[in-house]
Amino acid sequence: MSWETYRHRTEVRVRFGDTDPYGIVYFVSYFRYCHQAIEEFLRSLELLPEETFRNVPEGFGLPIVEAHGKFLRPTRYGDLVEIDTRIQELRRKAIIFHFDFFLAGKSDLIAEGTATMVAISPQWRAIPLPERIQTRLSRAGGKVEKA
Repeated sequence: MSWETYRHRTEVRVRFGDTDPYGIVYFVSYFRYCHQAIEEFLRSLELLPEETFRNVPEGFGLPIVEAHGKFLRPTRYGDLVEIDTRIQELRRKAIIFHFDFFLAGKSDLIAEGTATMVAISPQWRAIPLPERIQTRLSRAGGKVEKA
């Protein structure tokens, strides 16, 4: 199996603070959920987020430089949301993650999105992804795991 087929599932319970005055999940909350899903995806590959997003000893960072979301159905306070995360594209200097959102136990897509992370030097210039990260991502299997 390869990174193209590996998916990781993260569950998130919608909190009151994630919603707008009408009790519907506010769009910004989806981006927080995406970040949480990236963290769990990395952990599933034995890449610690605290050593992956910013690594001073190795001289790199991985900030999110672009994010997109498409919201198809409302999600409400108290809902349990499942996020399937996969790598959409692995580039020399970047990782593009893709997210599919579902209500727990349901198959209808409620939202989807992407987030692009670029490897940078301490001078904030794009650099190739560190080899250990490329290796871990390249070895990813093909099953959906729960966080």
